[in-house]
Amino acid sequence: MWLLPLAPTGPRRDNPRHLPSCSPALLLLLLLGSCLGVSGVAAGSRRPNVVLLLTDDQDEVLGGMYVPSALCCPSRASILTGKYPHNHHVVNNTLEGNCSSKSWQKIQEPNTFPAILRSVCGYQTFFAGKYLNEYGAPDAGGLEHVPLGWSYWYALEKNSKYYNYTLSINGKARKHGENYSVDYLTDVLANISLGFLDYKSNSEPFFMMISTPAPHSPWTAAPQYQKTFQNVFAPRNKNFNIHGTNKHWLIRQAKTPMTNSSIQFLDSAFRKRWQTLLSVDDLVEKLVKRLEFNGELNNTYIFYTSDNGYHTGQFSLPIDKRQLYEFDIKVPLLVRGPGIKPNQTSKMLVANIDLGPTILDIAGYNPNKTQMDGMSLLPILRGTSNLTWRSDVLVEYQGEGRNVTDPTCPSLSPGVSQCFPDCVCEDAYNNTYACVRTMSTQWNLQYCEFDDQEVFVEVYNLTADPDQITNIAKSIDPELLGKMNYRLMMLQSCSGPTCRTPGVFDPGYRFDPRLMFNNHASVRTRRFSKHPL
Repeated sequence: MWLLPLAPTGPRRDNPRHLPSCSPALLLLLLLGSCLGVSGVAAGSRRPNVVLLLTDDQDEVLGGMYVPSALCCPSRASILTGKYPHNHHVVNNTLEGNCSSKSWQKIQEPNTFPAILRSVCGYQTFFAGKYLNEYGAPDAGGLEHVPLGWSYWYALEKNSKYYNYTLSINGKARKHGENYSVDYLTDVLANISLGFLDYKSNSEPFFMMISTPAPHSPWTAAPQYQKTFQNVFAPRNKNFNIHGTNKHWLIRQAKTPMTNSSIQFLDSAFRKRWQTLLSVDDLVEKLVKRLEFNGELNNTYIFYTSDNGYHTGQFSLPIDKRQLYEFDIKVPLLVRGPGIKPNQTSKMLVANIDLGPTILDIAGYNPNKTQMDGMSLLPILRGTSNLTWRSDVLVEYQGEGRNVTDPTCPSLSPGVSQCFPDCVCEDAYNNTYACVRTMSTQWNLQYCEFDDQEVFVEVYNLTADPDQITNIAKSIDPELLGKMNYRLMMLQSCSGPTCRTPGVFDPGYRFDPRLMFNNHASVRTRRFSKHPL
């Protein structure tokens, strides 16, 4: 497949390569140079290539990182901008929520890390797959819109599909049908990506972002994988199918035990999700082998991650994301590349806002020149000793609901959404929360506040309670509770370097309780909008 660059002045394309299957853990690496010169590699050698593989709704299994919002569009916006949602202002998956809106295109897209890679660092940049949920909407410029920063653009119109979709090919629409051999989206993305590796320029480094539909619904597996995992069921961990005691009302309203139909449905969804990921395995294998064949694998960093997590029956919630718990905010992060030792795991607290700064750092561009909230992971990947690193990250989510009563649940008031036939609703206007996820040598805590009439608080000690069953908000030391509340307010109003200031358990942390009362109201009203149930 021949790929045409967006810029007519772009250089001619030529070669490609591939990688053995990554093991699910955060691996470690060694690294590189700058946009203007090369540091840490031999003089004359080319700056490293980078591949970012992004799945959709894949929860963490064996180690991972945190996302700043448990929803597709806000999380993807955080990956691209390196910013928390309160700074890139994408709050949900709608145009009104700034997902691929004209405002997003004007203010944020010119400052994404791919835009910097292309305009400042001279990288060839390639995108294939799902971009943002409302991409291609007529009110957002349609499929003709190609975001700044991309040399090659193969973007899916709107949300994840496997068949019967439309791609924007460098701004021109191409429709696909339902013939597996030519239309199955995961395989199409694989073929387009291999085509790029075959015909790109060999004189410049490249960045590839491949964003698959899997394992997002409708969970349509390739024909050869539709009978796999027949004896596999969703994990029956300690928080599966139990009542969410002492939790926000939305969790408490779930029916326990779940109906047999709900359990059968979530088990089927779990199997189908795994089936769709087998085609992602094929994509990764083909990509790595092609990189290897072309002699580029040893100079290429590969990142594998997801936009948000997913739950299947935890706290009797059938299937979805959008909640503050580990299963929805923790995702896989696998990294391989030059100098990375295999089978190494880091326990440092990292978030997807760190991907942009890290990739810029790999390219030799100082991420401190940007307004990004995240930090470069290169010191972690290099195995730097005596490293000073953050001890907390922010998670924020703005709930969505309907202004009318859900027709399947007439007994419920307006304001809820994502409801199942047995009237278990997965979201609501006041499912709006912000959390500090903090880790230190002594503590592994999550502190969360809801923007509702009672300002409901949930706190979990994940060292003693990894399944987040017991809310300790009313039993934890009041002084620590006050510090976490203060730290949350500081992070909710942070920007750039102030998002990386010392957390509660850092030696440099300073707590002035008077500031809590001065800032409390202004921080909340700016970040959240009230919606009564």
